[in-house]
Amino acid sequence: MITCFLLIFSNGILIGAGAILPGISSGVLCVILGIYEKLIDAFLGFFINIKKNFKFLFPIVSGAVIGIIIFGNILKYLFFAYPVQFKFVFIGLILGSIPKLIKDVQKKSDFKPYYLVFTFLSLAVAIFLVILEKKISIRSSNEYSFLFLIISGFAMSAGVIIPGVSSTLILMLLGVYESYLFSVSTIYLPFLIPLCIGLLIGSIVFMKITKYLLDRFYAQTFFVIIGFTLGSIFVLYPRI
Repeated sequence: MITCFLLIFSNGILIGAGAILPGISSGVLCVILGIYEKLIDAFLGFFINIKKNFKFLFPIVSGAVIGIIIFGNILKYLFFAYPVQFKFVFIGLILGSIPKLIKDVQKKSDFKPYYLVFTFLSLAVAIFLVILEKKISIRSSNEYSFLFLIISGFAMSAGVIIPGVSSTLILMLLGVYESYLFSVSTIYLPFLIPLCIGLLIGSIVFMKITKYLLDRFYAQTFFVIIGFTLGSIFVLYPRI
């Protein structure tokens, strides 16, 4: 029981800490850790089985909070002090997770060659986002409206839920990335509260969409996820 809690808690720490690192997708981390689908089911079906889902979500959420506040600074140091080593470790984890993902899909659905089309399409989208990120400049401001920060949080949730989609890119496009980093490091609540409100609303919306697709097009959706997951390698590699 305690061992299981600590394992899930440590997963939460990694997800939380990874959420503030440039180029790291929380969705990809969930895929690598093998909890992506289970996490979506637990959030959306929380009131169906409160006790069971709470036991799973509490260590994940509490670990993520601690990961952001405490261990995030440690991982940020490692990320910037040893960027090449850190990124190659993460690339290795991504590549190592792909065979398991394919095996999981094959347990529920027979492989069909056309599934690879979904992988190549999502991989192409991920590569396009990398190119887009390299061409934009960071815009920053010290003042944002409450509504704008809610919208920013909603948009950011796409990068949290969809593997391989960079939250960093989304925040850069909206011009709030630098303020986001400052607010996380200083726990600046006037910025973080509306951002988190939007993030929560957006996460529920994108999880519902993902859940719908997994229920009706399981294999196709997972091959899209595999493409985005592979695409996250291209997010990291240009920065090595």
